[in-house]
Amino acid sequence: MSNAATRLSSTDLQSTSGVERDDEQTLDVQVLKDAAKKALVNALNSASFSSPLNLVNGAKTLVLDSTLAGPLGLVTEVALLKNHGVDKMFWLEPGPLTSTTTNVIYLCRPLIKYVKIIADQIKRSSKESHKYRYTLFLVPRTSTLVSRILEEEGVLGDLTVSSYNLQFIPVEEDVISLEHDSAFRELWVDGDETIIYNSALALNALQHTFSRFPRIIGKGDYASKLATLLTKPLPEQQVVPADALNLPPPFDSLIILDRHVDMVTPLLTQLTYQGLIDELVGIRNSQAELPLSLLKPPSAPDPTNPSTSQSSTNITPVTNEKTKKHFLSASTDPLFADLRDLHFSSLGKRLNRVAHRIDEDYKARFEARTVAQLRDFVSRLNGLQTEHEALRLHTGLWEMLVPRTRTELFNKSLEVEQNLVASYETTAQINAIEEMIAQGADMQTVARLLCLASITAGGIKTRLLENVKKEFLQAYGYHLLPLLLSLSASPLSVLLQNPSPASTAAANKLPFTALRKSLRLLIDDNPEALEELENDIGYVYSGYAPISVRLVQCVAQKSGVISNPAEKASADDRDGKGKGSTSKKLFAHPIVGWKGFEDVLSTIPGKTFDIVQKMPSGTGAETPSLSGLLRPHEQPTTTVVFFLGGCTYTEIAALRWVGRQNKGRKFLIATTGIVSGASLIESIANEGKRGSGK
Repeated sequence: MSNAATRLSSTDLQSTSGVERDDEQTLDVQVLKDAAKKALVNALNSASFSSPLNLVNGAKTLVLDSTLAGPLGLVTEVALLKNHGVDKMFWLEPGPLTSTTTNVIYLCRPLIKYVKIIADQIKRSSKESHKYRYTLFLVPRTSTLVSRILEEEGVLGDLTVSSYNLQFIPVEEDVISLEHDSAFRELWVDGDETIIYNSALALNALQHTFSRFPRIIGKGDYASKLATLLTKPLPEQQVVPADALNLPPPFDSLIILDRHVDMVTPLLTQLTYQGLIDELVGIRNSQAELPLSLLKPPSAPDPTNPSTSQSSTNITPVTNEKTKKHFLSASTDPLFADLRDLHFSSLGKRLNRVAHRIDEDYKARFEARTVAQLRDFVSRLNGLQTEHEALRLHTGLWEMLVPRTRTELFNKSLEVEQNLVASYETTAQINAIEEMIAQGADMQTVARLLCLASITAGGIKTRLLENVKKEFLQAYGYHLLPLLLSLSASPLSVLLQNPSPASTAAANKLPFTALRKSLRLLIDDNPEALEELENDIGYVYSGYAPISVRLVQCVAQKSGVISNPAEKASADDRDGKGKGSTSKKLFAHPIVGWKGFEDVLSTIPGKTFDIVQKMPSGTGAETPSLSGLLRPHEQPTTTVVFFLGGCTYTEIAALRWVGRQNKGRKFLIATTGIVSGASLIESIANEGKRGSGK
C-alpha cells in the first residue's frame, strides 16, 4: 500500500466558533483528488495515436461535456489545463466546431446524444477539408455501444477512443462523491444500471487505495446487486496489493443503502444550514450562486475600531441582482465547518457568538503593552480579517434566507410535511396541497408533498389522487404528464392510489407507520421529548429522524435506535448540533451486521444482505474470524456508508452527529451525488425516458 494512502489528516484543531472539534484522526481522502488530477494530466498528455506512450504535442482544443464542468472543478483548475497545452475550451454542443489547433480532445460521459454530436462535427470538418487529430475520452470508462455508434456513423477510424477514470471526488474531509447527478433517474426511471457497475469500480478503487472492506452490509435490490459485484473480480478492477491485505485495515465495514429504501427523507425540506441553502438557493458540485453584494468585499475592517467586526452588511436581495458561483467548503472556510450542520433556528445565535469572539480578538490590540504582544496581534491580523470576511458572508446569507423561511407557502409546506410523517389527517393534507397549487406553489414542492403523502399513507384515495393530478397538470402544464407517470410506475412507485390496482405489487409499499415506532422516527410533541430533540439525529428535520441514518445506526450504533445516545448538552451549548461531552464518550461497538433488527429489516422492501468477505487466495488469510471483526477499542476504524442514488446534506449532518457520539469509529460518507427532493423531481421531469437521449 502506498505511503500516500496511509496518511491521516488530523482534526484536533480549535474551530473558529470556539467549540472544540473531535480530536480523532480521519482518512486522508485528498489522495483521491490527487489521483484524479494526475489521471487528467495523463489523459491530456497521452492520446494513444499509435502507442500508449505517443504524446499529444502542441496546443489542444478541449471540448467538454457541460455536466463534467462541476466535477472537474473539484479536481483541478483552468490554470493546470492551460499549463498542459489546452488553448481553447468549448462546450460539447450541436453545430460546427471551430478549432485553431490541430489536436482536438473531447471529454464527455458515454451518452448517445454526445456521441452523435461528436460524429457530426467530425464529418463536417472532413467535408470542409479541415485536418484535425481527434481524441475522445469517455468518463469514467469506455463503452462498446459508443464504439458501435461511431462505427455506424463512419468516423471510428478518425479518432482515438480512451477513458478518463474519474471516480470518487472528495467533497469534504468526510464526504466523497461520484458527482453523477442523474444516477437516481437512470436507475429508477430509465432502468439503466450502468451506475451500479461504475460504483463497484469506484469502491474497488477505494479498497485499492486504503484496504479491503471486511464486511459488506446493506439494504435494497440495487444495493444487493452492487454488493454482489464487489465480491467478484471485474475486468477493470485494480488488484488490492498483498501488503495492504496484511496491514490493519482502516475500514471495518461498508454499508450500502438504496436511495429507494428511504424516499421519505429527500422529499422533506432540509432544515440544517447547508441543507436549507441547497433547498432555497441550490448547491451543485459544492458551489452556490450567490448575489455579488454578498461576495464583494467591503472596505477592509479597521482593527482600531472593533465595533466593525460585529456589524454586517445589510443585504436586501434583489431578484435580478447578478450572481456569482461561490465554493462552499470547510477546507476553504473554517467557519462554514461549524455552521453547516446546525439547525437553521440555531444559526443566528451561533453567528452572534462568533461575532462577539472576533470583536474580543480585535480589542486585544488595545490590551497590547509590549512589542511582543503587538507582534503577536499583527501575526493574527490576517486570520482575523479572513474570519471577519467569512462572518460577513454567512451573516448576509442568513439574512437572505430568513425572509424566505417566513413566507406563507414555505411554512405551510413544513406544516403539511410534519402532519404527513405523523400520519395526521392525510385527507386534510391533500386538500392543503390543492390550496398550495391555487396559491402558486412551485411544481417541485407540490410533487414532493404528493409523493410524501403517498409513501407515508400507503397510497392516496383514488378520487383524491385523480383530482389533484388534474389540478397539477392544469396549473403546471400537461408536458409534466410523463413525470406523474414515472412517479407512479414501478420500480419507483412513489405516487400510488389506495387501494392499489392488482398489477401493483403491495410488497413495494413502505410500512411507514410501523417503522415510525420500531425505528423511533418521530420525536413526540410533549415537552420532555422535545428536550431530547437536540440529542438525536431528528434535529435535522425538527423532530423526524431519517430512515436511512436509523438503518446505519442499526449496524453501527444500535443503542441510538432505541434511545438517545448523547449526553444532555449544557444550557449554553444548546445549538442543535448535539455535541456531547468528549470525555464521557463510549467506545463504538463492533460491527456485527443487522443483529437485533432482523425483524424490522424484513418489513422494508428490498433485499437485506450481510457479506463477510474472503481474502484472496495466496495471501495466507482466509475468511476473517469473529474475533478478527471485533476490533480492539484502542484501534480507530472507519465505516464507509455508500448511498446508491444520492444522499442529502441533512443525512450527511445526521451521520456526522452519529460519529461524534462514540470513540473509535469515524464515518466516511460516499455517494453517487448530493440530492434534494427538488433535484430528484427536476431530474425526472426534465430528462425522463423520453428525453434522456439514450
